[in-house]
Amino acid sequence: MTIRVLLVDDQPLLRTGFRMILEAEQDIAVVGEAGDGLQAQDQVRALQPDVVLMDIRMPRMDGVEATRQITGPGRDGPAKVLVLTTFDLDEYVVEALRAGASGFLLKDAPANELVQAIRVVAAGEAMLAPSITRRLLDKYSAHLPTGEEQVPDTLSTLTDREVEVLKLVARGLSNAEIAADLFVSETTVKTHVGHVLTKLGLRDRVQAAVYAYESGLVRPGANGQ
Repeated sequence: MTIRVLLVDDQPLLRTGFRMILEAEQDIAVVGEAGDGLQAQDQVRALQPDVVLMDIRMPRMDGVEATRQITGPGRDGPAKVLVLTTFDLDEYVVEALRAGASGFLLKDAPANELVQAIRVVAAGEAMLAPSITRRLLDKYSAHLPTGEEQVPDTLSTLTDREVEVLKLVARGLSNAEIAADLFVSETTVKTHVGHVLTKLGLRDRVQAAVYAYESGLVRPGANGQ
């Protein structure tokens, strides 16, 4: 199956570089390009890509709002969005993840990482390594709850074990690490994570981690949570 990719960046030279890298892969096809968020919306509707490689800072409409429009509720089979940023832990990345992005990638990442990220996101997984997810959220802890807020009612839909798994996802543990921590198989962990995402209406483990922090279930920087 070929992964259809839309490139969104206001710098044509960067788009050309990304296109060259991706089109060298047999399972990836670049179906279009856009120079800003408004063009990206039009291209997504017209081309139906599987993955949108989305720059954050662009004229007219930035990558955060474009991501929200592309992945928001009511969309028919929304494309997955992989956010591009120039700086590690860009100030807009958290907002992009909240808006529905499946992860982020630095623009200067090696070509093999870009290709792998596209494949991972296309498969419906989060591109971020769990440790990066945690570091990202801790970095912007000032924008997140302190943990003293009332836990939302939606958490009541989760079993005790699913809450445990959600906390461990937010702490940055991989499925293998969660399995070891809970003395269960990785398959069991994947099942629990799937249930958490379904019950909370989340797209991937990145959004699950964001949810855990925003709901106050996990406190930023708290290792013991």
